[in-house]
Amino acid sequence: MYKIAVVGDYDSIYGFAAVGLNICPVRNRDEILDRLRQLVQEDYGIIYITEAAAAQAEDELEKYRERTLPAVIRIPGVSGNTGAGVEGVKKTVEQAVGSDILFGGVS
Repeated sequence: MYKIAVVGDYDSIYGFAAVGLNICPVRNRDEILDRLRQLVQEDYGIIYITEAAAAQAEDELEKYRERTLPAVIRIPGVSGNTGAGVEGVKKTVEQAVGSDILFGGVS
């Protein structure tokens, strides 16, 4: 069974520990990059990452975009939802089905 981790600022992710997920509090870009690389090497299947943390690690996240594992999923943090997570899911679905899922148009 694959493990699940949550990466982001402590205030945004500490609640995930209550449901059994491994939390990985980070404070800056270097810690985010180090933690992501560590989780990938440790064969995590799903990595949730706050939108704020993901914004600081776009270049690293790009390496995992085409891979099956780990699935990297952006989530809002305590600072709010920027819409980046929803936009990422929308783009992935558009690639898979060839259609805009919100407006029904063909890409």
